[in-house]
Amino acid sequence: MTVSNNSNWWRGAVIYQVYPRSYLDSTGTGVGDLKGITSKLEYIASLGVDAVWISPFFTSPMKDFGYDISDYCDVDPIFGCLADFDVLIEKAHSLNLKIMIDLVLSHCSDEHKWFKESRLSDNNDKADWFVWADANDDGSVPNNWQSVFGGAAWTWDSRRKQYYLHNFLTSQPDLNFHNPEVQQASLDTAEFWLKRGVDGFRLDAVNFYFHDQRLRNNPPRVEVTEGAIGVRPDNPYGFQMHKYDKSQPQNVRFLEKFRSLLDQYPGSATVGEIGCDHSIETMAAYTSGNNKLNMAYSFDLLTEEKGAPFLKGTILRHQEKLLDGWPCWSTGNHDVQRVMTRWADKGTVEKQTDYDANNQKDIERGLAYLASTTLARGSVCLYQGEELGFTEAKLTYEDLVDPYGLTFWPEYQGRDGCRTPMAWTTDQPNGGFSTAKPWLPVASSHIKNSVEALELQPEAILHHYRDILNWRKQHEVLLDGDMEFIDGPEDVLFFVRKNDKQTLLCAINLSNKEQTIDATHYECQLMAIPKSFALLETGKNTLAPWQVKVCQL
Repeated sequence: MTVSNNSNWWRGAVIYQVYPRSYLDSTGTGVGDLKGITSKLEYIASLGVDAVWISPFFTSPMKDFGYDISDYCDVDPIFGCLADFDVLIEKAHSLNLKIMIDLVLSHCSDEHKWFKESRLSDNNDKADWFVWADANDDGSVPNNWQSVFGGAAWTWDSRRKQYYLHNFLTSQPDLNFHNPEVQQASLDTAEFWLKRGVDGFRLDAVNFYFHDQRLRNNPPRVEVTEGAIGVRPDNPYGFQMHKYDKSQPQNVRFLEKFRSLLDQYPGSATVGEIGCDHSIETMAAYTSGNNKLNMAYSFDLLTEEKGAPFLKGTILRHQEKLLDGWPCWSTGNHDVQRVMTRWADKGTVEKQTDYDANNQKDIERGLAYLASTTLARGSVCLYQGEELGFTEAKLTYEDLVDPYGLTFWPEYQGRDGCRTPMAWTTDQPNGGFSTAKPWLPVASSHIKNSVEALELQPEAILHHYRDILNWRKQHEVLLDGDMEFIDGPEDVLFFVRKNDKQTLLCAINLSNKEQTIDATHYECQLMAIPKSFALLETGKNTLAPWQVKVCQL
């Protein structure tokens, strides 16, 4: 089988994120690699997903574990080589899987040759490729901008005798997208990988490309708005409204240029990561008009807010503001606590060792979360291990490697707990991830619920994931149909999906209590459904805790 030529494959697609350091180590280094991913592509295809998003595997000093790139057009030796990537692409396409790679264009590593040259003087060929600014008269930083990872977003460089901007680590200087040469270099990077056969890009921090050239101070935060990042009492980044350090209007024009490049490679697509104070308006600006990003996701569903009222309100705001843009729903990734822990019932998240992927309540809760995104209108990003029901791994301070977590410990434990390696087997060292000591420990609860273990359990959450995702593919209405909510109990998502061929009625109980919905005015018909769902019937319907019911009208 060859990969589909449908240019709109991304619309309604399910995208499976692989964090390469933690997927499978094929070489005994303790770190996952490209060959490891390639060896598991049949497993990924069996889930019923459409594409694989691979987090950065480019050459990097790994101070932010690949999100600090020192060579955009090569593979870091810990992951393999370009030939390994070519094999991965070929095999993925033979399995009808698209490959999207993670492009980090807003910043690079301070070990990149561009920055090494830029910092030498203010009159070399790369002098204006990064954001440099003079100190204030008293030597202080140019303005009040903060780093997401804590502290001022400016670091003094004694060679240039200026400050440089970094929205993240001090070792991740921001590129100056006001310079046309930087824009072209970014486009050249994308084309390098398009020529190598990738099907698209996940664009990291896509609203961070441009800054206010006047370097005006950000105003203090007056409210917590949707999609905001870093809004925690321990992080001063959340004390500001980020009016000038990101989400600048010039970004729209660059995204149009980026789309023009992708249009030369039919079937390629983009999904942008947007974290800002007004994320939905930014998503609308970046995805509308069919001439910029194909789709985008924000941090709205990556927070601790949960429940049907929150999800319904978020979806309705997207419907109202996105216009002809397209959303991508994400409830988990490599940057946030795993959703099975983050959205757990209060009081159940402390004893991680009690987690059991075969526990009926955990299965039902995880599948209700899955239904909330896969039955809604939009595309979906799933994070590795969600299909196994993984909860956040418990780590000690001595285990931590994430600079974000090390800075804010113990109030914030960082991102390592969601990045621990996959567990493939129950009887091999480190859950079959590696024969060497892994870069992060494999959680014992994950080994207990490894792929091997769950494959042998017919009612395990893994099999239900496959069932739901493969069923979803059979119904075009779920990929691109309209969505309209119906009045019902507060804790239930009750809605219709409709196109010119089919209409489905869906109800999802996102609570641990029974709920009753009224489908008296609907003529519910029989249809084939996933075994974890139940059929809606005309009249009053009782939904058990975490139950999903659907029918055809």
